[in-house]
Amino acid sequence: MRKRWLVATAYAALLHSCPALAADQPLYQPAPAWVVESSLPKELTTPGGAPPSAFDFQERFSKGQSWNYVDIANRISSPEQLTQNSMIALPWFPDKGDLIIHELSILRGAEKIDLLAQGQKFTVLRREQSLEQQQLTGVLTATLAVEGLRIGDTLRLRLSSTMRDPALGGHVQWVSPLLSLPARTSKAGMRVLWPAGEALHWKLMANNAATSTASLGGDTVLNITLPAPKAPEMPDDAPGRYRHPAMIEVSSFASWTDVSQTVAPLYTTDGPLLPDSALGKAVAQITARTTDPVERIAAALRVVQDDIRYLALSMDGGNYIPQPAEKTWAVRYGDCKAKTLLLLTMLHAMRIEAEPVLAHVGLDDLVKDRLPALSAFNHVFVRARVDGQSIWLDGTAAGTRLADLRDTPAMRYVLPVRKDGADLEEVVRKAPARATTDMDLVIDESSSIDLPSVIDARLTLRGRNATALWLMANQIGEKEKFELLHGLMSNMVGEGQFTKLALTENKEDATVTVTGRGLVSTPWRQDENRRKRNLSRILDKISFTPDRARTAWAAIPVATAAPDKAHVHARLRLPDGGRGYTMEGSASFSGEVAGYRMERQTTLAGDEVVLDESLSSSAAEIAPARIPAERALAAQALSAGPRLLAPQDALRRWDLPLAAKAPGTQLAAVTTLFKAAVNESEPEDISALAGQASFLKGIGDYPGAIASWTQAIAKAPSAENYVNRANLEVQTGDLAAAAKDAEAARALDPSDVGALNLAADIAARRGDLTSGVAMLDERISLAGKEKDGILLDRAMLIASYGDVQEGLAQMDTLIAKKPGNPELLNARCWAKASRQVQIDTALKDCTSAIELTDNSAPILDSRAVVWLRMGRLDAALSDLDAALLQNPTQGETRLVRAIVLKKLGRMAEAQRELASARRLLPNVENEYKRHGLVY
Repeated sequence: MRKRWLVATAYAALLHSCPALAADQPLYQPAPAWVVESSLPKELTTPGGAPPSAFDFQERFSKGQSWNYVDIANRISSPEQLTQNSMIALPWFPDKGDLIIHELSILRGAEKIDLLAQGQKFTVLRREQSLEQQQLTGVLTATLAVEGLRIGDTLRLRLSSTMRDPALGGHVQWVSPLLSLPARTSKAGMRVLWPAGEALHWKLMANNAATSTASLGGDTVLNITLPAPKAPEMPDDAPGRYRHPAMIEVSSFASWTDVSQTVAPLYTTDGPLLPDSALGKAVAQITARTTDPVERIAAALRVVQDDIRYLALSMDGGNYIPQPAEKTWAVRYGDCKAKTLLLLTMLHAMRIEAEPVLAHVGLDDLVKDRLPALSAFNHVFVRARVDGQSIWLDGTAAGTRLADLRDTPAMRYVLPVRKDGADLEEVVRKAPARATTDMDLVIDESSSIDLPSVIDARLTLRGRNATALWLMANQIGEKEKFELLHGLMSNMVGEGQFTKLALTENKEDATVTVTGRGLVSTPWRQDENRRKRNLSRILDKISFTPDRARTAWAAIPVATAAPDKAHVHARLRLPDGGRGYTMEGSASFSGEVAGYRMERQTTLAGDEVVLDESLSSSAAEIAPARIPAERALAAQALSAGPRLLAPQDALRRWDLPLAAKAPGTQLAAVTTLFKAAVNESEPEDISALAGQASFLKGIGDYPGAIASWTQAIAKAPSAENYVNRANLEVQTGDLAAAAKDAEAARALDPSDVGALNLAADIAARRGDLTSGVAMLDERISLAGKEKDGILLDRAMLIASYGDVQEGLAQMDTLIAKKPGNPELLNARCWAKASRQVQIDTALKDCTSAIELTDNSAPILDSRAVVWLRMGRLDAALSDLDAALLQNPTQGETRLVRAIVLKKLGRMAEAQRELASARRLLPNVENEYKRHGLVY
């Protein structure tokens, strides 16, 4: 019901492009004589006494005036609807016509309660609800709190509003949405009336809406059946003209030329500027500065954009009529109309050819399908001409400079405003000359491809985004400003930790620049047994996956991004002087892809990679016939992006000497930046500490990582943080501290299964298997869907620290329930291999598990131990190598590989592998010593 009421009041509010009424007119009058008999039932009751909800809309045009009549009957059937409908608010503009209330009554069964006759009256308010958008509309609102309304009642409201706009030169125009399915109503109808013989045009922009025409008392009547059919679904990437709401348009304009001629007198600039006037002096300063007409245009536009603030005044005819240029200059504010007239005045005074053009922001490509009317537009700006070339000038934009004057507007269709009239013109749009986003990056990855990338970033913004950022940053506190800039850097450069953030403005270039230094997670990824890194930073902006599978969509073109341009320049330093690093994919590219223009140059020389690329768009449409080819081009461009390949023996973070933190190295920079990020973080924010702990653990600095988690726990003593510290303490051999932290985690979150398993494992490691099993048994009795996982943890604990046969028997039971579960099979394989029992069947378990999963690294590790127990050293080494290709950070795997290499007599390799294992897992040798796996 709320939707119905809102739909109805929306009709009352959108009766015309600028609805209006005079505040001093009587608010209550009988219905106008021309109203066609309402389609609503007179008694609005059904045999069962339940009143329906219904709507009736009528619009009449005559002699330059429109009169809208609305009859709404809304049934109240719930407490929520009672609340929502107990307050009536009817907005209007007081300078265009009247608002008239014909009836406000409550229908209760056979009883009709006339609220107006009871003395209930509307209160008129002025509520400027668009101040945040710098608009003063002058809208008045008639409000009334309905008294006596009950659930089960029907509230009936009949009202009219009139409209006459002198700016239309005697013409009328009207645009209204249509009540459409799936909106529900008992009965609804719409009629449009005009005197027979008057030239009035109408257009219904709705699929399969039913209409009929008739004659009535000298009027032509257009009847529209409501609700209109539901609008067909459209793909999100369809042009706007395919996705407009159902609506009706009425206009007395004969053509677009007629519209152009009607508006032209509003923008005349006849007569020279007085040289002693303030505006005349401003123009004289510009003309004295340069004789170049393009430079003069740029200077005049800069004045209008920068020195005249935006403020829309829609009252007193201001919806179409601009305020005088001299007044705009004096008050230093104006909307698109005022700024356009001011700019025209300045350009004409400098003898530069220029004219206003009308456009629509939002539904622009629908303009050519609409009826000729001024209501087809919601924006006006200027087109100047120099040497026959168009220069588009929008006084309401921001930061347009000389280099930008050849840019085209985002709007596709414009209507030039001329005394002799003009027709619609299509703008051939192109990408802007200057990038709206320009990013310069210096990336240090010179120590290891596993460390966070150290990035010095410079992000320059232009246009509205720059203006908005500068304005916002200067209206908030330092903390909020840091968060704003940090969020911007994380979004544009990469998620991470940033410090030394600064924001500067360049008024001459109309840009703002954000600089900072930060850490971003390593972009190197394992792919086909190689470590690879994508270089392009714009390919992820290209997405071309149009859906035209439905027959009804087959002929719909694809709308591409609005005119824009982004540029990236990046310099990257590689480890080890670049030795062994190669590049694959397309280093260079220049061409059109899925509506974008992409330019890229990439070079690799020594330890430096230089990337320069740009991506621009021009709002071009892709015809349906071109979609398959463009989809193929997009897929090719994405797959052919440049990538770096690291050598197989690339220096890894766990191989870096902890003492090698010389100034200027990536390792030193990461260490310093994490410290800075920790110092700059808010008291409740532990993200920098968590990142620092991960980094320190990754390079083998376990004491440092533990210290980081200690600081994090002081800030946020969560179960997760205690578990993180406990896991590190296990690896340093401090089981007492680990047990204490595990219990603290359980106390904070008794439902945390990870904390439970850790506490049980630590108890078993300390020789108290009984307590560890008891912890798990207690949870098993209460567990739901987690039960099988905890049963497996229990079986593994017993197999590792107690009776291996009992543990295996429990695993057998679980596997019998889930015979194809690779995790269960691997657990049984590892238990057999580590405890040296049933080695023959252990091999089968591991092999089956490998065949059942894509994540085989931990299972390959288990099978390698099986091969080792069987004396099959070559097979063991093969599985170990395969496991490390998938996950090179498995410290257990590296220890076993060191043992195998030693047995094979490859001592130098074995020593290097042992050192890596100790860095990755300091306690791994003690753990494996229990299984007889000793280096």
